[in-house]
Amino acid sequence: MRCILGISAFYHDSAAAITVDGQVIAAAQEERFTRIRHTPDFPSNAIRYCLEASGLTLDDLDAVVFYDKPLLKFERLLQTYYAFAPRGLRSFLQAVPVWLNEKLFLKKAIYDGLAAIAPYNKKRMKLLFTKHHLAHAASAFYVSPFESAAILTVDGVGEWCTASIGVGDGNSIRLLKEMSFPHSVGLLYSAFTSFLGFTVNSGEYKLMGLAAYGNPGDPQTLRYVDLIKTRLADIKPDGSIWLNQHWFTYTTGLRMMDARKWQDLFGMPARAPESALEQCHCNLALAIQTVLEEIILKMAAEAKRLTGADNLCLAGGVALNGVANGKLRRAGLFNDLFIQPAAGDAGAALGAALAAHYLYFGAPRMAQPGKDGMQGACLGPGFSEKEIEQLNRRMRAVSRRYEDFTALCDDIARRIEAGQVIGWFQGRMEFGPRALGARSILADARNPDIQSVINLAVKFRENFRPFAPAVLQEDASGYFELDAPSPYMLLVAPVQQERRTALPNDYADLSLWDRLRIVKSDIPAVTHADGSARIQTVERHTQPRFYGLLEAFKRRTGCGLLLNTSFNVRGEPIVCTPDDAYRCFMEAGIDCLVMENFVYDKTEQPDRDHRERWKRTFKSD
Repeated sequence: MRCILGISAFYHDSAAAITVDGQVIAAAQEERFTRIRHTPDFPSNAIRYCLEASGLTLDDLDAVVFYDKPLLKFERLLQTYYAFAPRGLRSFLQAVPVWLNEKLFLKKAIYDGLAAIAPYNKKRMKLLFTKHHLAHAASAFYVSPFESAAILTVDGVGEWCTASIGVGDGNSIRLLKEMSFPHSVGLLYSAFTSFLGFTVNSGEYKLMGLAAYGNPGDPQTLRYVDLIKTRLADIKPDGSIWLNQHWFTYTTGLRMMDARKWQDLFGMPARAPESALEQCHCNLALAIQTVLEEIILKMAAEAKRLTGADNLCLAGGVALNGVANGKLRRAGLFNDLFIQPAAGDAGAALGAALAAHYLYFGAPRMAQPGKDGMQGACLGPGFSEKEIEQLNRRMRAVSRRYEDFTALCDDIARRIEAGQVIGWFQGRMEFGPRALGARSILADARNPDIQSVINLAVKFRENFRPFAPAVLQEDASGYFELDAPSPYMLLVAPVQQERRTALPNDYADLSLWDRLRIVKSDIPAVTHADGSARIQTVERHTQPRFYGLLEAFKRRTGCGLLLNTSFNVRGEPIVCTPDDAYRCFMEAGIDCLVMENFVYDKTEQPDRDHRERWKRTFKSD
């Protein structure tokens, strides 16, 4: 039995994962335990959880694997500053001490971090390091259902590599082609994320959502696309890009781009966070999204040319762009796609463990056609009824326990049909950024008002943000132009035309907010401004309890589809524990909470004084 712990840390989205003989046993992001979004800290809590879930100790591990090579990163730092000197002296003086104190002595930091978790025999510990994009590639291919496949990884930057094309066959992975820093698709997209007022490394999905409000035929949008392709990025036939560093400052500065130069180029100032969104912002978002899609399609075509493979695996942070993924799927370059649900740096912890198992130790691999190894991505902690009952006593929470889960689903389906918003907490927590029916907020997608209600009164976030539909797998084609399962909410596709509502003739001329209020289909709460949706298909064997609720809702309404969004409020990670879920339920506009077989009605919970006392209990959070 070979047991391997993979770790990602010290940049963003720290995480840990454990594999046993190549099977994924447990994986979780550190943010879910510390409640600090995208934390870079050593994933002590995630490692403790993975060890507990696997029944292993540190001394049982055959290897601990870190998700990149820090010395190569340090080499990139030094060479980059040397190449651009004397620019970036201030940034250099800030960065180098951090690297010397934390990153360069990473082995000691890892050994010390493990020692703080539990005693272990350091002499027996095998500590390995894998290249960043190899970890991404491994995270997708080794859990895919494919015996062989092309592999495409795209992100901001690893050590030097910013994108790679490879091929997986059996237990082997060969990287065939790489693109190197400072030329990066991920950093290009992040520069626009920053310019449009969102946070880099977390706001890219907001940029993708905003793009749907852009007008494709508007001369301004077309001009923006042309400026990007002629002034900022030279796109090669193979999808590689050359970025003109005259316009960017991420190589030597503390910001992504030169905002004054971009203002002159695009004719608008950088948008301040939380300021009003105007049509020019939407059009610029659409322009960079359009360019991104062109690049990804060219990269995929190059992967097809180099490998001749029938299937494609995707990973890296850019692989979370569901709009690009959907267009790649519809392009028909490959028979099938597999996208790692934790495609960003968190998933690279899993990839590091798998790379060691198959490449370092040389273990054989046998794919299971039609079935991936991610187990629905439900690889995080689960909680017993005893732990939930302890919460009830501690918080004086009022709940009803159902002996019959079918009866529970019937009750919740009735509540959803009546317009209630449901917090849904079932089984093991998801690994990756998407809530897939284990830690979800649910509502009736047919309700035209519910999108604004959840954005403003539940999630406390920007009202333009779209929501995803969760649909019974067998019903998906009746709602969406989708010819394949999408279990991890990573494919965007159009809503079927017959379900769409005729739009006003002046729709393209309306403001973002006026377009937001127009009903676009018979499932308006999950139909985005351009008539698309980011789809999760639900199968009984991977999510039986969530599937049961969708079935109950369909029995009641004829609709086997619900709005599904992550169980959290703006600025917080997805809930992990029953305490997290109950707190979020009490503080947000959620009408009803379901934790395993317990149902909590907001109107029956303790009075205001009790609620304030409860909040003080969690003041340290």
